Amino acid sequence: MQALADPKSYDVLVVGMGPAGATAAYELSRAGMSVLGLEKQSHPRYKVCGGGLSVRIDQILESDFKAVVEHTIYGVQFTYAGEEPFLIESPSPIAYMVMRDRFDYLLVEKARRAGTEVHEDEQAVGFVQLPDGVEVITDKGRYRTKVLIGADGANSIVAQRLFPQRRLGKRPSLESEIGIGQAPVYPGEGKVLIDLGATERGYAWIFPKKERLSIGVAEFRGRASSPKGVFDRFIRDEKGLASMTVPRPAGHPLPLYSTRDMAEPNGLVRHRALLVGDAGHLVDPLFGEGIYYAVRSGQMAAASVLGSFHDRRRSLLDYELAVMREIYAEFRVASRVARIVYTFPRLCHRLMHRYQEVINLYYEVLQGRETYQTFFRKAKGVVKASFRELLRETFSLG
Repeated sequence: MQALADPKSYDVLVVGMGPAGATAAYELSRAGMSVLGLEKQSHPRYKVCGGGLSVRIDQILESDFKAVVEHTIYGVQFTYAGEEPFLIESPSPIAYMVMRDRFDYLLVEKARRAGTEVHEDEQAVGFVQLPDGVEVITDKGRYRTKVLIGADGANSIVAQRLFPQRRLGKRPSLESEIGIGQAPVYPGEGKVLIDLGATERGYAWIFPKKERLSIGVAEFRGRASSPKGVFDRFIRDEKGLASMTVPRPAGHPLPLYSTRDMAEPNGLVRHRALLVGDAGHLVDPLFGEGIYYAVRSGQMAAASVLGSFHDRRRSLLDYELAVMREIYAEFRVASRVARIVYTFPRLCHRLMHRYQEVINLYYEVLQGRETYQTFFRKAKGVVKASFRELLRETFSLG
């Protein structure tokens, strides 16, 4: 009987080749590591996603991604249950809109050109912890790796099998896309729509792409009501969609950061495995932005892996510490803002109209000119100053 061949070995194996996994693979491959990327589907592959990229991505990603940008956003039209619309614009871009099939494919091809061995239509099904790495079993073979990076999304099998202590929740969302051809985009060129009154404690959105619209709803806090009912009510109440037939939406979980993440022991690193992007619940808890943090966490994971390979004093835990310093510090503040916005959505909608300077400050977060920490401090100052002025006017009139 012929003996089974030993599994092929790699320095790093990446499970999931979305933005986080492809970015990590690219950075490691171009630094000379032997990298295998596993993807259960075949690129380019369609993925339900709003596809919003804050323009601070310019600071961390090479500019070639702009070849797949479908729309550049300068402003947001805010509504409440389809009413009380107001628009706040910025003189410079605040976001880019992309289709995930084209964006992800671009990143995967960059990783491939840098030297990553990419296996598509191959799914990881099991893992064996080894003293010096991990053995990965797939539906097509076995591989050994010194480091495993879990980048396989919100329902990560890497997280389920190798991080059993992580019991973090996911929020429901529904999204559809509608082709509009050459018709004018809605709510207008360079604009997105956000409705804070369409859901109980979340928001609904319309994001324009090239010749199509992404339409969705998500609950960010509390117990979710029927997502399908919320979606149907939104498209019924939103006047701009009245003449359009919106296809049946698809559901997907949002792995939002929660304050529990900070308390989890070995939350993102365990033995020789790391979690990045959605697999690590690295999604902004205020408006659900995930692509920026996927790319950034992929870069941070790659840096920690390289550090541990080249310096015995370094470890993979450097990645977790870096996430705590850079990303969790932002998310803690974003969680405080989200708690206010989604507990008092109608009041916040009206206050945003009154305090447009606060929204402009938030745009600067998206542009990378402010952090959530500086935004929160300055926003409180704006509101306090306005309140003092209101008191002075009130008493002077009296």
